[in-house]
This record gives sequence, structure tokens and C-alpha cells, in this order.
Amino acid sequence: MSEVVARVPGSAEEVFAILADGWSYGHWVVGSTHMRGVDPEWPAAGARIHHSVGAWPLTIQDTTTVLAAEPPRLLELEAGLRPFGRARIRLELCGVNADTTEVRMTETVTSGPGRLIPAPLLALLLRPRNQESLARLSDLIGGRYRPAP
Repeated sequence: MSEVVARVPGSAEEVFAILADGWSYGHWVVGSTHMRGVDPEWPAAGARIHHSVGAWPLTIQDTTTVLAAEPPRLLELEAGLRPFGRARIRLELCGVNADTTEVRMTETVTSGPGRLIPAPLLALLLRPRNQESLARLSDLIGGRYRPAP
């Protein structure tokens, strides 16, 4: 398991609006290179985003599914990266004040060969990627990214 925390500019509602825009994931999730589609129900439980990971021509196509959504404080996802397995990602939002939100991102590998990697080593591998993802999320919000209507 890997857990990272970052304070980002904006209210929890503003941050959740970015998370609620499935098309934004290609901008802030490290490794996601192309968004192929977003279910219209996103971010409702069961909705999926369809993405590609990797550099062309060596891309893998997979999906991320919403497990739970409680706007504006929680989004829990199951992300895939076949054939390497699946992971559960939990994004918890806590308003620090009207202009700042603390985002806690927890990732747990749930299936596939990644489960064979010892937990401390896996955390060392995931932590920098997840820190960068939250830094990119912060940049999107700080740049006043506008989710699609």
C-alpha cells in the first residue's frame, strides 16, 4: 500500500469537480497517456473510464471503475493495467479552509503479479508516481482547469 497526502488550492467541491470529470485523468494521472472514453454516468459507482497506458506503439488499453463516490469528500476507484494486475485507489478530500483542500491518495495492489512484490518495496515504487499525480492535480486546479459541462 502507498499513501500520499498533498494540499491543493481550491475547495473540496472544486477538487472533486476535477475528479468528477473523467476526461481530466489523462492530464493528472501519471502513466495515463490517452483517454479513449468516459461512461456518461462517471463518477457514479460502476461507471468506467477507458484509457491507454504507455508510449505508442507499446500501449496497453484498460479501464478504471468507480467503486464508491461521496461528493465532495471521497472517490474510490479500481484501476487496471493488464497484465500486471489491478489496484484500488482511494482519494479522500478534506477541506482545510475555503481555499485549500487536503487530498489523501491511497493505492493498494489487489491482484496480479504486483501482489508478489514485498509491500515496503511496492510502496517505494508507487509513492513517487502518486506524489507526482497529486502535484499535477494541484497544477490543474491552480491553473483553474474547467471541467467539461
